[in-house]
Amino acid sequence: MPLALYALAAGAFGIGVTEFVIMGLLLEVSGDLGVSISAAGQLISGYALGVVIGAPLLTIATGRWPRKTVLLALMAIFTLGNLACALAPNYWTLMGARVLTAFAHGTFFGVGSVVATGLVAPNRKASAIALMFTGLTVANILGVPFGTWLGQAFGWRATFWAVTLVGIAAFAVILALVPRDQPEPQKSNLRADLAVLGRAPVLLGFATTVLGYAGVFAVFTYIAPILTEISGFPEAAVSPILLVFGGGLIAGNLIGGKAADRWLVPSVLGSLIVLALVLGLMTFALQSQVLAVIFVGLLGAAAFATVAPLQMWVLERAEGAGQSLASSFNIAAFNLGNAAGAWLGGAVISHGPGLGAVTWVAALLPLSALGVTALALRLDRTTTLGEPASARS
Repeated sequence: MPLALYALAAGAFGIGVTEFVIMGLLLEVSGDLGVSISAAGQLISGYALGVVIGAPLLTIATGRWPRKTVLLALMAIFTLGNLACALAPNYWTLMGARVLTAFAHGTFFGVGSVVATGLVAPNRKASAIALMFTGLTVANILGVPFGTWLGQAFGWRATFWAVTLVGIAAFAVILALVPRDQPEPQKSNLRADLAVLGRAPVLLGFATTVLGYAGVFAVFTYIAPILTEISGFPEAAVSPILLVFGGGLIAGNLIGGKAADRWLVPSVLGSLIVLALVLGLMTFALQSQVLAVIFVGLLGAAAFATVAPLQMWVLERAEGAGQSLASSFNIAAFNLGNAAGAWLGGAVISHGPGLGAVTWVAALLPLSALGVTALALRLDRTTTLGEPASARS
């Protein structure tokens, strides 16, 4: 794999730390800024909203720029946003800085996916996307625990200072390693780009992404109470168990990428089926502590096995004009799924059958995504089940 892909992974690492580390620092932020825990939790929602809004806006605004320039501009926004977080004097300034930082998120992964696929042979495009997203998985395994420890030991601002330095380093390696666009990208035409977004297979691809990832985050958002209240683990055991989840993320990400390179459509369908099975069987596995740990790892693997296939699915159906915009929209769809899943899981706990039912209710979402995918296949007659991705690009 070209070194430029590792530069993209470095940017993905920094973005992943920024997105998730705040979850471990809610007590420190709320205490320092004098706000409630629930208000501090809204910093997570604000970030997700920034991704959903910023992905299409920044992609449209930078549509006529060379893609390397776009990536560098996004890392500059990311770095300045984290610097503003570190210096924020009050809650609302911190919220604004979080939203600003989030604006870079969707467009970076959207444009980065297009750049990554252009750096490799046609039969390795999905693996290239998976390698870039490995930065996000490493952020969950190493960056977030370290950032949480740093913030708890030296204050939450220290974490954002550290991520600011990560942003500077990522900017430098992207500048040094990512080649200039060869050939130059097509000049953006907003009308043509939006027409691509209106294609039924593309819209159904977005819907599949939202439903699939809503199933993941309906469970993962509440994984700590699930492990402690259902499986009977002590609170101190949750963090080590989440390392197993992180290991699953990396394995699933790489397996999903390699599978999608060979059989794109079966990979989309198969990954959703596996995700539904893992979530459904997890309902019973949680009664055993050994099986609970195993299934936490399987959940991580099943969750990220869907990422490269779904991203590649949308990229292929948005071939040509609008590819970067469609790719960024799909990243926004992942985050919309995160928010929807967290809401659904909370509703099941508060107003539904309760915490023990979250996993089987979550399993219904990837099953729904399978139905959406089947509809997309009926509308997309050019796609043949089992045909190699390279033959369709």
